[in-house]
Amino acid sequence: MSSPGALVEPGAPLAPERLARYSRQLALPGFDEVAQRRLANARVLVIGAGGLGSATVPYLASAGVGTIGIVDTDVVELSNLHRQISHGVSDIGRSKLDSISDTVAGIDPSTVIIRHDVRVDSGNILDILADYDVLLDGSDNFPTRYLANDAAAITGKPLVWGAILQYHGQVGVAWAGQGPTYRDLFPTPPIPGTIPSCSEGGVLPSVCAVIGAIMGAETIKIITGIGQPLLGTVTTYDALTGRFRDIDFAADPESPPITELIDYEAFCGVATTATHDEEAEGDEVDARQLARILERGEPVQLIDIREPYERAIVTIEPSEFIPLGTLTRRIDEVRRDIPVVLYCHSGVRSARALAFLRDSGFDNVRHLAGGIDSYSATVEPALVRY
Repeated sequence: MSSPGALVEPGAPLAPERLARYSRQLALPGFDEVAQRRLANARVLVIGAGGLGSATVPYLASAGVGTIGIVDTDVVELSNLHRQISHGVSDIGRSKLDSISDTVAGIDPSTVIIRHDVRVDSGNILDILADYDVLLDGSDNFPTRYLANDAAAITGKPLVWGAILQYHGQVGVAWAGQGPTYRDLFPTPPIPGTIPSCSEGGVLPSVCAVIGAIMGAETIKIITGIGQPLLGTVTTYDALTGRFRDIDFAADPESPPITELIDYEAFCGVATTATHDEEAEGDEVDARQLARILERGEPVQLIDIREPYERAIVTIEPSEFIPLGTLTRRIDEVRRDIPVVLYCHSGVRSARALAFLRDSGFDNVRHLAGGIDSYSATVEPALVRY
């Protein structure tokens, strides 16, 4: 697929200090001062200041992208530091927007950082994206990935997307009108719970660096017109073998055009749990309800289904420990005579365990919505979040 050409018009001529700063970049074959001025004039929006955003944003700033908007609402936690290299120990508890802004300021104080302390959704993303040339999606959930794709398609703007999990990563470019989009590669989202998040499945930090660096390179290529963007190609990386693989794909001629945004949580089958004061009914117990049950001393078997290393970090007591992988052979340890509540890190694995126990004839089992992270955020802030 041919290159669509430079996306951004060049800005004003560069001062000698800027030319010196970018001298090694200006020495590249096919890259000149005009290309550098295009970067200076570009406006890039990045969703997420976590593993991928943390790796990509500093490179965009160091390469000379003039304006970078960052969307994030999280604060820095200890468990972020092994992979989110824009944040440090002194940033724990701070907004990730503040932390990554300081990192960029340390690289180039002239880079303009625009902070969007909001969760993007169908109601606000088009207004936010209107001020930018390129969208980068470094999110960690499927509703946001499809939202980013559709917003970029509606506005005709290029989307550079990346995904990471465990030892693997993927990266590609979606650009309606120039090539296929994310929906052509993944027409339907996976069944909820079938793909773990990084907090559930883990991630090797260098995978974030590799995929983030490729995302940065694709953004530079799109802005300046050099090279050939990953249009119609997804690049995958396997850290265990050290190998890359390219998978080509094309637009589906039968797919209807993307003309409006939808409810992406409903599209991806993500249920929204309401918090209320009444005792929970159905499958879930929220954090406050569990706290009341424990405070009152009501009969309950609280089962932690996480891994040993997670239980060593933090627990809810009193609880019993039956890791998910052992549940099948230890099912006789699950009581039938009193209510049972399962919990994990964020509620994904406990939902799977709940489904297994329900299929096995247990009608007295529920699980903690949002897992121990929700409990620590809502009930016991002193508990470690990870």
